[in-house]
Amino acid sequence: MEFKGENGEFFLLSTITKETISEVTQDQESYLSIFWNAKSSSTLIIDNVSYELKPNQILFLTELHSVDLSSIDTLNVIRFNRSFYCLDNHDSEIGCKGLLFFGASQVPMITLQEENKKAIQILWNVFHNEFKTTDEMQGEMLQMLLKRFLILCTRIFKCQHKITTVQETKMDVIRNFSFLVEVHFKKKHLVADYADLMNKPAKSLTNLFSSHSNRSPLQIIQDRILLEAKRMLISTEIPIKEITFELGFEDMPSFSRFFKNKIGISPKAYRDVKNIQSI
Repeated sequence: MEFKGENGEFFLLSTITKETISEVTQDQESYLSIFWNAKSSSTLIIDNVSYELKPNQILFLTELHSVDLSSIDTLNVIRFNRSFYCLDNHDSEIGCKGLLFFGASQVPMITLQEENKKAIQILWNVFHNEFKTTDEMQGEMLQMLLKRFLILCTRIFKCQHKITTVQETKMDVIRNFSFLVEVHFKKKHLVADYADLMNKPAKSLTNLFSSHSNRSPLQIIQDRILLEAKRMLISTEIPIKEITFELGFEDMPSFSRFFKNKIGISPKAYRDVKNIQSI
């Protein structure tokens, strides 16, 4: 089921199988996707890494993720674009930016317990009912339902990841940092770069993350760069020299040192190994 507005708004609600994955594998820019496994376990390949999505689990992806759904069984899917619902404009109401979406390198996932499973199922049913009504208010109703869905998922995420113990202002800083990394990681590689964008001392960011995160700000930046490097080496034929400059490195030796320090082999060796494994 799809909603398309006059100004490019798009919203999709569907239950997909191996036979119908074309609904969500078409090239669609600036789409955010939610995959809910309500039945048996399914395997998704995200950025060339295999993830098992168990029953009653939901994961959240952006257009920046490369997704292979060819091994799934059955999944419920919500997909929408920024014209339909812009997270930036509504973040003060929902607070999911940097948690469910644009979290800098990690794939956000929640596990539904019995009580919130019922709430999610009720919302899913209401979505279905709303699609039966095609009037001028349908778009607004679907937006309202999506907002409720995201708020519920954000609450579950915070609870399951122990974020409720963090003061809200500190959590906002962490979320904003993660979002800025997602936007600027190809050009800005230093914690000080993001501290400037946030008008905060770099040391205060480092201290905040040491208290409330298992990764430092620099690790988050470097992990995001590394993820993109691996994706480009595996999924494209772009020359390594071009990847070097695309990711903001001054020259190939500096990129190669960075990559080898993280992975243990050079970018060329990594691409060669992955190409052999795919044969």
